[in-house]
Amino acid sequence: MKIEQKKWTQAHGWVPSAGRPLASSQLVLVFGATAVLRQAHLVAAIRKDYPVAHIFGCSTAGEICGTQVSDDSLVVTAVHFEHTQFRSVQVNLSQTPDSYQAGEWIAKKLPPSVRDRATGAEEKLAHVLVLSDGLKVNGSEFVAGMMKHLPEGVTLTGGLAGDGASFGETLVFQNDAPEKDTIATLGLYGSRLKVGFGSLGGWDSFGPERLITKSKANVLYELDGQSALGLYKQYLGEHAKGLPATGLLFPLSIRADSGETPVVRTILSIDESAQSMTFAGDIPEGACARLMKANFDRLIDGATGAARTSSQALGSGEAELALLISCVGRKLVLKQRIEEEVEAVRDVLGDGVALAGFYSYGEISPFTPGARCELHNQTMTITALSER
Repeated sequence: MKIEQKKWTQAHGWVPSAGRPLASSQLVLVFGATAVLRQAHLVAAIRKDYPVAHIFGCSTAGEICGTQVSDDSLVVTAVHFEHTQFRSVQVNLSQTPDSYQAGEWIAKKLPPSVRDRATGAEEKLAHVLVLSDGLKVNGSEFVAGMMKHLPEGVTLTGGLAGDGASFGETLVFQNDAPEKDTIATLGLYGSRLKVGFGSLGGWDSFGPERLITKSKANVLYELDGQSALGLYKQYLGEHAKGLPATGLLFPLSIRADSGETPVVRTILSIDESAQSMTFAGDIPEGACARLMKANFDRLIDGATGAARTSSQALGSGEAELALLISCVGRKLVLKQRIEEEVEAVRDVLGDGVALAGFYSYGEISPFTPGARCELHNQTMTITALSER
């Protein structure tokens, strides 16, 4: 696997600017601010440098390149695979608005195996990466639809595109252009490919656990028979004025069964007339919910734990490329300390790995290898790849 990275900013242009691009790259990961991705000349420059590559990327709430976290930039990571094949399937939500059905459609379109162009050998689907619209998709339903139809043993990781703290419009690359209302997946094939992943949070629960007494899919109406939005505002106090953005600082922990690992859900929008809150994933009736708040040190520990889990899953091989998808809520809490969580990942994975990624509106991964794949919020999710 050969990898090169560069970053564009308004102040400095492309850095590094010298040298010949890795033109043989088959895949280019592109992460940037929504307004930056709308600049057609920048996308054209990427296509010129990597003429045969497939572009896989989305808008963000912050870009990760190495151990640097930036805003209003464009991060490009070009990858030349030595032993891995891939296939892309994309869908526009205007054609398939139901999230579960969109997941089913994509999973059915991904071939279970492909023929290696060099050796002629049949290579099985090993892993799927997904980048999704961050505002109109019910991530829980999408993941459920995907996992129902993927071959046994095939794993899924990825995340929901972001738009800073604006929650206005998110973009995902559909072929060569960033488009709204889009979900894109990348199926990876090859016996030489090793994939490790992990997802951890680091938030503390506070206040009483409450029963979800009225909800529909990812919309929450009542907790303990009372207005969910009203109760939430009571807990937030002065922070309630900034909803839904300030809701990123106080997510909900959702637990369906007593022995189940809770998942975290972040608010996407509120409806004052219905006194409801819409979340990135399902809020099932009958489950228990509890508010959470940030713990700085535990957020960094969560990033370290996710890195360790992804590294251990690779076995004896070292990661060559790590895709980091962390929640925008973590970025808003950590502020000037945000690069500490990326540096923590570097400390675990080592200097030889290329780090690329973005801050998201939701993360998709099992907590650990062998666990059920789910949508998460407020986690650091890492997908480590190696062909060694």
